Amino acid sequence: MEHPPVFKGIATALATPFSKDGIDWTAFARMVEFQLTGGTDALVVCGTTGESATLSEEEHAQAVDFCVRQVRGRVPVIAGAGSNDTRRACRLAERACLCGADAVMAVTPYYNKATGRGLFAHYAAICESSDVPVLIYNVPGRTGMNVTPEQYAELACLDRVCGIKEADPDLEKAARTFALCRGALDIYCGCDALILPFLALGAAGAVSVISNAAPKRIKKLYAAFAGGDVKLAQAIQDTLTETEKLLFCEPNPAPVKSLLAQMGLCGAEVRLPLTQPEPALAEKLFSAAKKAGIAK
Repeated sequence: MEHPPVFKGIATALATPFSKDGIDWTAFARMVEFQLTGGTDALVVCGTTGESATLSEEEHAQAVDFCVRQVRGRVPVIAGAGSNDTRRACRLAERACLCGADAVMAVTPYYNKATGRGLFAHYAAICESSDVPVLIYNVPGRTGMNVTPEQYAELACLDRVCGIKEADPDLEKAARTFALCRGALDIYCGCDALILPFLALGAAGAVSVISNAAPKRIKKLYAAFAGGDVKLAQAIQDTLTETEKLLFCEPNPAPVKSLLAQMGLCGAEVRLPLTQPEPALAEKLFSAAKKAGIAK
């Protein structure tokens, strides 16, 4: 591989805690320390789970800066820098670099329906605005755009593009991406339910939502697989299946924030157009998390 990976193992896609006045910095610090104590290998701030779509650019920069200062170099901090406006994505990347982020992660441009040429030009511009490695974030269920394995291979030619967070659950497509990009791009699983299959294909790790609540458990799953104990990894994955399913019964991150609130880590507030999950779902989720040993 021509570049060192930004991280290997599990990165948590951090939720952004809110209060009535904005970002809840006390809860944010508590959540970061919970992750570091749990052994997470990296933190992603201001991504989808961080509700980046409803953060102002100033809030976005403040959140990245706060996370970098709170982490103090203990693990890599990867800053979301995605937008369907290339100019805004470039500004987010520039400010993330100024804040000291170790890498940026940019979601594919949504809504606009870019061509392949537009997609390449979008990431080329972000790379020019960044002083750190750039990860491509593909989540077609959110964006309406799905990067093909062949497009990944083209994007790998950009100097700063170093990896992919793949949230398309199509494993056949994932296998083709690995075949075309192995050795050129680090590939990370972006679907909690598919961490094991992705690891089997050769993923460098995963960017996880459930690890907001269960960092030790997800890290143990990865460590078990990496150490050759596939049965233990399977057993851990099995215990998490119901909780993982419930976390996505309503749009992320509303369910996981509800779970974090019940665990005392932050409030359940989300920003419109997201709404807090129905009480019945929140209770069912908390019960599943308790059964899985995640919550008490």
